[in-house]
Amino acid sequence: MSTIKIDLYSDTSTKPTRAMRAFMCEAEVGDEQKGEDPSVNALQDQVAELLGKEAALLLPSGTMCNQIAYAVHCRAGDLILMDRTAHPLISEAGGAAVLARATMYPIDGDHGMFTPEQMAAVMEAPTRYKPPFRLVCVEQTTNKPGGRIWPLEQIQAVCKMAHERGALTHMDGARLLNATVATGIDPKAYAASFDTLWIDLSKGLGAPIGGVLAGSAAFIQEAWQWKQRIGGAMRQAGIIAAAGSFALDHHVDRMAEDHANAKRLANGIAGAPRIQIDVEGVETNMVRFDVADLGVSSSEFGDLMLSEFGIRVSAPGPTLVRLIPHLGITETDVDTAAEAIQNLAKKLAS
Repeated sequence: MSTIKIDLYSDTSTKPTRAMRAFMCEAEVGDEQKGEDPSVNALQDQVAELLGKEAALLLPSGTMCNQIAYAVHCRAGDLILMDRTAHPLISEAGGAAVLARATMYPIDGDHGMFTPEQMAAVMEAPTRYKPPFRLVCVEQTTNKPGGRIWPLEQIQAVCKMAHERGALTHMDGARLLNATVATGIDPKAYAASFDTLWIDLSKGLGAPIGGVLAGSAAFIQEAWQWKQRIGGAMRQAGIIAAAGSFALDHHVDRMAEDHANAKRLANGIAGAPRIQIDVEGVETNMVRFDVADLGVSSSEFGDLMLSEFGIRVSAPGPTLVRLIPHLGITETDVDTAAEAIQNLAKKLAS
């Protein structure tokens, strides 16, 4: 098995820093399930305040945040509208169909972002033949399309249309703070139009585990029932929560370094023979390029990157390669990766 020297597979590859580990070790803990863990309670209050919502709930994963939100919002047979490339649709194992008994209704957006006009074309009033659109979901930033940022005005317009059509709104905010760092827009502004949303602790923030779901107090009370129902309730979870609080206090602004490294990486790859890359499309921490003209698949390209250079990348499409700088990736790592891609492209092109 090849040794991984530089891991650009995902920002989920981050590891807790020494300072975060020390902070976790000193965390005050109690019984989270009984609401008695002070560190969990502090994190939940911190995220609720950050997002301008009444309450919040620590969960083991972002996927669980989505699935519990769907289960609370939806009744059996309801429709959930989202972009065709959204993570809950393509990578969450059909959870909505099993837990919420709801059906995801995909729409073809532009780089993962759809418009009110597209919504209006499909969100007809329910009939005996067609169930209601109960929920409209937005992914900020977009995942598979490459870390693109939903403009605030488009978010507001989409949520306005959803509410006018009788639907609720939910944000998969796994990388919401990447968007706020890149744009300077307050998280509350992005969150204001949504009934519910969550942020991930284990991506760019660098915590080892967890997501925090936010909404009204009534919503969080129902979410707690689902958390218990599907086995997500914990005990002395303050050790986990402390990592999230540390990350929110110390690792948000530094995500600008990831964005700068992503742009540096994209510029370093640009000009590689037979590689197609949109440098201007790098808005946050994701870099994507197409290797179709090299005559290999993205998986084959990734295997060669790992075996020849010790650099791990991901293959989100048949010929699409993705790299994500994150906490722990340096400018030197980025330059090394760009040089390796250039060299591999030259070798394959010849």
